[in-house]
Amino acid sequence: QVQLVESGGGLVQAGGSLRLTCAASGRIFSINTMGWYRQAPGKQRELVAEITRGGNTNYGDSVKGRFTISRDNAKNTVYLQMNNLKPEDTAVYTCAAIIATMISNVNNYWGQGTQVTVSS
Repeated sequence: QVQLVESGGGLVQAGGSLRLTCAASGRIFSINTMGWYRQAPGKQRELVAEITRGGNTNYGDSVKGRFTISRDNAKNTVYLQMNNLKPEDTAVYTCAAIIATMISNVNNYWGQGTQVTVSS
């Protein structure tokens, strides 16, 4: 009933930029925190950035100063602007959100993931 659909991944050279978009759809009552996680081959999934409905943000240490997360509450959409990309940013990036489908029914939802590859 709820879907998160990511777009914007791809191949970019080191130093370049990409913008990821994640749109939530379905029977949504409200969306609390939205965020991005990433997982590189052989590594654990890690938080990239998250943003509350009110706009408070939190970033992983490795992306601070280079990535910016934002959201459009009216569109149920979260964005991740990635600048000065490095080869170590290569990973599958997955959108996540805490969504209420009813006042008392709150769950974590995940997208399918989008590949970001940064060449050196």
